[in-house]
Amino acid sequence: MNHLHYTPRRELYERIKSFQGHLLNNNVDGALIIQKADLFYFSGTCQNAHLFIPAQGEPTLMVRKSLRRAQEESALENITALRGFDEVFKNINTLLKGQGKIGLEMDVLPANLFLRYKSSLLPLEAVDVSKFIRETRMIKSPYEIERLKESAKLNFKMFSEVSNILREGMTEVELAGRLESVFRERGHQGAIRMRGFNQELFYGHLMSGWNLSYPSFFDGPTGGTGLNPSYPQSAGFKKIGKNEPIMVDYVGVCNGYMVDQARIFSIGPLPDKLVEAYHAALKIKAQIVKETLPGTNGKDLYEIAHNIAVASGYEEHFMGYEDRISFIGHGIGIELDELPVIARNFAVILKPGMVFALEPKFIFPHEGAVGIEDTFVVTESGLEQITSFDEAIQIL
Repeated sequence: MNHLHYTPRRELYERIKSFQGHLLNNNVDGALIIQKADLFYFSGTCQNAHLFIPAQGEPTLMVRKSLRRAQEESALENITALRGFDEVFKNINTLLKGQGKIGLEMDVLPANLFLRYKSSLLPLEAVDVSKFIRETRMIKSPYEIERLKESAKLNFKMFSEVSNILREGMTEVELAGRLESVFRERGHQGAIRMRGFNQELFYGHLMSGWNLSYPSFFDGPTGGTGLNPSYPQSAGFKKIGKNEPIMVDYVGVCNGYMVDQARIFSIGPLPDKLVEAYHAALKIKAQIVKETLPGTNGKDLYEIAHNIAVASGYEEHFMGYEDRISFIGHGIGIELDELPVIARNFAVILKPGMVFALEPKFIFPHEGAVGIEDTFVVTESGLEQITSFDEAIQIL
């Protein structure tokens, strides 16, 4: 596995061309890209920089620190040194001749920076282009899908070690630390990027028994106590016991691209109720794989999942208990919360190249949770599963 991988020039310019199409179609004269994930996507580097993408023509990467690394990492043609904010605004106003619309990432740009940029870019009109960025990134190229498959191999290696490490009486955080070391020594970057405000994740969720149903702020079906109130999610100091579900729901990420995957482990058999609910989750997954083709509406897939949950008799436990969520799948790539979202109230027509993690889960208060998660890519003939590991409950 290549741990030092630079995005090819052709890949970058194809992404920029696609985004420029959005700008032209919406009468936006250019966009200023600042956020790290977007910078990496369009320039191939995460250095401290501003990327100006005109609606037509060559983009300019203005770098504050480190210029040398940006020149090594990015295959863009125009990479220049930047000495201060004022130089950014001067350069853009010169390129746009002081008139027109300039796009900003208003979904992630802090308010104080937005106000400063809006004022400094005058007489240009600042407009929101975050939707166009997310829609561009939603369709993965063959190159990106190969990166995702590399991360899926990383996940398979981690899941393959669970049965060798897990033992009764160890704490959740001990198991988490051992599995995360498997990740790190094989190239996992450690950080999980999320776009949503105040959403954060460290490798993923690993909990057992009652802690699987412990609520948290995280916008997902599971929460967990965490180690303290400053980071109140995922593994805690709870000791892992017999006959309780242990969910390893981890995000593999290599060379910037991530996959999301979950499996259930148990030391001894689980109660019948949890096994039945797990079979319902498997049925949801199988039916969605069967039904999904390009042109399918994501809302319809959510309804398929919900109907199976109702028929199973475990509807009230579907995707949460105290605080249920209304999605069963989320886009994934450079960030964990990309488009598309497979949700009750989110209409999205699936197209080839879209990638999402499907996660039907059932939460039982004081007892735990069961479910499965895998990452899929939409192809011309349906869904292709990128992640792999035995679907059965892994009973030790």
